[in-house]
Amino acid sequence: METKNGFTYLGRNFSDLNLNDNSSSAFSDCNSDRSGEFSCASSESRRKLWLSCAGAADDFSDDLIRQLVSGLESSSIDDQKQAAMEIRLLAKNKPENRLKIALAGAIKPLISLVNSADLQLQEYGVTAILNLSLCDENKDHITTSGAIKPLVRALKTGTSTARENAACALLRISQVDEHKALIGRSGAIPALVDLLENGGFRGKKDASTALYSLCSIKENKMRAVESGIMKPLIELMADFGSHMVDKSAYVLSLLVALPEARAGLVEEGGIPVLVEIVEVGSHRQKEIAAAILLQLCEDSVVYRTMVAREGAIPPLVALSQSGTSRAKRKAETLIELLRQPRSGNAAARDI
Repeated sequence: METKNGFTYLGRNFSDLNLNDNSSSAFSDCNSDRSGEFSCASSESRRKLWLSCAGAADDFSDDLIRQLVSGLESSSIDDQKQAAMEIRLLAKNKPENRLKIALAGAIKPLISLVNSADLQLQEYGVTAILNLSLCDENKDHITTSGAIKPLVRALKTGTSTARENAACALLRISQVDEHKALIGRSGAIPALVDLLENGGFRGKKDASTALYSLCSIKENKMRAVESGIMKPLIELMADFGSHMVDKSAYVLSLLVALPEARAGLVEEGGIPVLVEIVEVGSHRQKEIAAAILLQLCEDSVVYRTMVAREGAIPPLVALSQSGTSRAKRKAETLIELLRQPRSGNAAARDI
């Protein structure tokens, strides 16, 4: 979403970037069900669900929820699947059901399903947890009930839908700041980096969004860099057809505060990619790329030399003349740095 002061996402205000592009924000919220589920539901079951989702009497809805929670603990895998599918639909389509379902005791049995060796049952459990996590009041309950490690396991080994929805669920849980470190310490970061690199388009989007949230704290930044995130970020930024340039750049902008991330960016060939974005990217892409290059160059003569040799000054001059007021200031500051004398001795000391 755009504000007067800049770009805001997950409570973080990008006023320092002042992205005034009126297109949709770089990150879209993780959604839940995308498949054609419920094909196996009986006509009576579908009728009850339709009545509940359409706003039937509360006592009817509460009675149905109690029945479904009981079904989650059935000895029959088919009954568990049916109950999990119906719960995920109730939680998806009617926000007030999310808290009701949690209060009815669904979270712990759903976590048991996430631990299931049956991949379809695991997927249904993951997606139901995701839908419940859309309710702020449920986030702590989901975490304290022990959902993080099973979600990370599903993120590593589940179906493609389970992996994507596990990433989204972890994103939702991470919106409580105290949960970010817990998620990072549970092994989520390497699995998200793998999804970013090897997942489908939706998987890449969901992974980048979760990583953006989690990497707002230093220890998760380090985990991401150590997990090899720089390579897929740079590759996605270099591919304008990936529709991942903005998302990857925002994640990168969080990481470059670390010396290790700056070194990884250079090693993976990030400088020419960033210079190209400043030259031919959208207004927002140009601004974030200039901001990253400025962070890279502020304390390093060596990196300034590399950026200047890559031909950054002409597109930066153009940005300083046609960008937003904040983009102009960043471009002008970076041009000043790049035009400073670069003696051999200074460069040697910088190394």
